[in-house]
Amino acid sequence: MTSYIGYIGTYTKKESKGIYQFTLDTEKKMITDVQLAAKLENPTYIAVSKDKRNLFAVTKNGEQGGITSFSVGTETRTLTKLNSILLDGAPPCYVSVNNINSKVLSANYHTKKLVSYKLNQDGSFNNEISIVNHEGSGPHERQEKSHLHFADFTPDGKYIIVVDLGSDRIITYTNTDDELNEVNSFSAKPGSGPRHITFHPNGKFAYAVTELSSEVIMLYYDAEDGSFKDIQYISTVPEEFREGNDASAVVISSDGKYLYVGNRRHSSIAIYKIDENNGELTFLEWTPTMGNWPRDFVLDPTEEFLVATNEKTDNMTLFSRNKETGRLTLLQSSIKVPEPVCVKFL
Repeated sequence: MTSYIGYIGTYTKKESKGIYQFTLDTEKKMITDVQLAAKLENPTYIAVSKDKRNLFAVTKNGEQGGITSFSVGTETRTLTKLNSILLDGAPPCYVSVNNINSKVLSANYHTKKLVSYKLNQDGSFNNEISIVNHEGSGPHERQEKSHLHFADFTPDGKYIIVVDLGSDRIITYTNTDDELNEVNSFSAKPGSGPRHITFHPNGKFAYAVTELSSEVIMLYYDAEDGSFKDIQYISTVPEEFREGNDASAVVISSDGKYLYVGNRRHSSIAIYKIDENNGELTFLEWTPTMGNWPRDFVLDPTEEFLVATNEKTDNMTLFSRNKETGRLTLLQSSIKVPEPVCVKFL
């Protein structure tokens, strides 16, 4: 293939109308055809099913929030709404789907809720949900209560991992059809505020990015009991940017050689080389995102390109990626997208 379709979740506080779609042309090395794919209020985070048949988006509707399911057109890649599940209160900030397209998870920063949704065969919701309310706090002024920022499935599908920025915890739940049961919990440094986590392809290492302290925590992961052990903390920004940077997304290359982390206030992506033996990180360089407040970024299916979203300057940036060195080279920075947050490829 020479072109790939991507989708962008946005805030709809100003100009944005919902979820946007774009095309990456890998031959011309450029992004084209940015257009509205679906009208929706504040679809800030999105997830695409492994079979590429469905897209799930965070949804706001008045005083309620939840998740909306879409089918993805086979040829046109247009989005067709199937249904939504809404609960009272603010919308979630994260959504994920398992590999067999039978279950969706959402994490809610404001209401402290982890919600599990069951899916019908077509990817619509069947109204069966499980809810866990989290409690906790931390020493930072933004940790007055539990703030869930991530809920996703482990690579082997055995467990569900939840990251709580408010209580500095990474919590492991059983992944069964019954109620969600906590089986393990890891506590990060007080006040660090873990946000997102990603797993190494070998299943033995994991990397959590902390929003409040702007660090990456390199962790050993025990796939048997779902426990984590911290091995290394490494900064995502220069020392003078440590306070108030608000680190964002974390992405690992599929060969397990390089890790990338977004820095919102520093407006950069930090690049690290991963030690193939012990998983520890060595910092390589910062790459400016050519915009303000890089909220998210993603590698394309070939992993020869990286696309970053700059929320506060309403633009996306396209980089080429050297698979051997992990380094990024700017290709395009003036790709207009209103209030972009999350970006995913089919």
